Amino acid sequence: MLTAVRYSTLTKEEETNMRLHHAIAAPLTACLFTAVCNGQAKITPSPAQNLTQTVSALDKSLFDAYNHCDVAAMGSLVADDLEFFHDQGGLAVGRKLFLENTQKNICGKVQRDLVPGTLEIFPIKDYGAMEVGVHRFRHPGHDDSEPLGEARFLMIWRKTNDGWQLTRVVSYGHGAAK
Repeated sequence: MLTAVRYSTLTKEEETNMRLHHAIAAPLTACLFTAVCNGQAKITPSPAQNLTQTVSALDKSLFDAYNHCDVAAMGSLVADDLEFFHDQGGLAVGRKLFLENTQKNICGKVQRDLVPGTLEIFPIKDYGAMEVGVHRFRHPGHDDSEPLGEARFLMIWRKTNDGWQLTRVVSYGHGAAK
């Protein structure tokens, strides 16, 4: 008669326990893996990420309008009581004056490009957000691709029930592009 020969160094009880652990561990690992994978698919942006996306989109909308002389679109993003501080031009107050100055001095003459990697967004409690960065200005249609100049900016955006409005601008450090 043949008898079973065991080649394991484990006792029968240890072998049974090991099989039980494997039987429990495999499905548990599969469940955890599935939960982790499903959780990764449902990652939601943090409030700071949402704010950065929102203000970046506002900046893009404002300066797309600026670069295409779409005064109506610019006006919809700017508060009636806008304060615009310019280190070389001084203070301009009000949406109307801002739009008039843009039409007179900017339209068809200058275009703005945000310097990549310079935009920073900070929340302002119970108000909105502050945006800071560096932008370059150039003459459209000129053969040379060198920017006209470069400046730093700080913009304050107010969040209302109706959306966002630009309320303050500080444009400073104007000089030759770096």
